[in-house]
Amino acid sequence: MSFKTVAALAVVSTALFGGQAFLVSGQAFAQSAQCGEIQQTLQDRKDLVAKANSASNSKKKMTPAEACALFGKLQANGVAGMKWISANKEWCSIPDSFAEGFKADHTKVSGIRTKICGIAAQASKMEAQAKAQAQNGGGGGGLLGGPGLTGSLKMPQGAL
Repeated sequence: MSFKTVAALAVVSTALFGGQAFLVSGQAFAQSAQCGEIQQTLQDRKDLVAKANSASNSKKKMTPAEACALFGKLQANGVAGMKWISANKEWCSIPDSFAEGFKADHTKVSGIRTKICGIAAQASKMEAQAKAQAQNGGGGGGLLGGPGLTGSLKMPQGAL
């Protein structure tokens, strides 16, 4: 194994494990390749979080359905990350603090996704009801969305 390979793996492992570097010997090269697989999952997660943050700071807000889809992707990413961490924790010497932090973040994302997707489902239901009502004659134009008043009003006869 060349010095460049060892140096590159040390940089990757330092980024992955919160500044705790470890060097990889030639014998453990297969281990380091497997341990680097989480990098893509972490990068994808970082990109999804950046997208969520930019949407919350933007003037044009996401619809509930768009937010639900985004948090669905973030939750799926967390499931993949949790699965990888549990399968490789010992082999890759993943610190407990990293695993616990990732799990806490995943739990938080799952809770947010549940709320957002509930709101999206409710908004979708309300839109469907409004479309159905519009197709069935619009329901008049009453004050509270009802049929409104019908009939005629006679003007009084005589001097006013």
